[in-house]
Amino acid sequence: MSKDRNAFVAGLFIIASFALGATVLVLIRGHGMGPERVMTASFKLTDDLGGLAVGDDVRIGGVKVGNVNQERLDPESFQAVVGLSVRNDIRLPKDSAAIVTSESLLGGKYLSLQPGGDETMLQPGQTITITQSSVSLEELLGKFIFSITNAKPGENQPGAAKP
Repeated sequence: MSKDRNAFVAGLFIIASFALGATVLVLIRGHGMGPERVMTASFKLTDDLGGLAVGDDVRIGGVKVGNVNQERLDPESFQAVVGLSVRNDIRLPKDSAAIVTSESLLGGKYLSLQPGGDETMLQPGQTITITQSSVSLEELLGKFIFSITNAKPGENQPGAAKP
């Protein structure tokens, strides 16, 4: 009987350890960011999300205030629509902008919100219509290389005499 009792106590200890660990994890990480409001940002046809993905941060002034929770293509307008959730205590003016931004040259994207100055606030479910796509490093390099290769001899060179 003492073996059964020892096994029971060991099992109880393991279960209590898991429960304690889960409680600590919940307390440390919290339940997400608290209550959130869900809205969308509708990007123009010429805009490119450039690697923004579901789960990426939504930030204001570099501070995380939410997450990207959906990306879809509007089948009628062919606009990219990004679903996002923002902390409930963040109130955004109607003329706020959503900008796809790079964390660094090596990648990593987030959605930067730039609050506007309108006195009317966006309500949950409404759409941010002022948007800007990510700057494509490949396009910039391509334009630079094209401009260098198509330059006339002596043009765009330091110290070159101008006619």
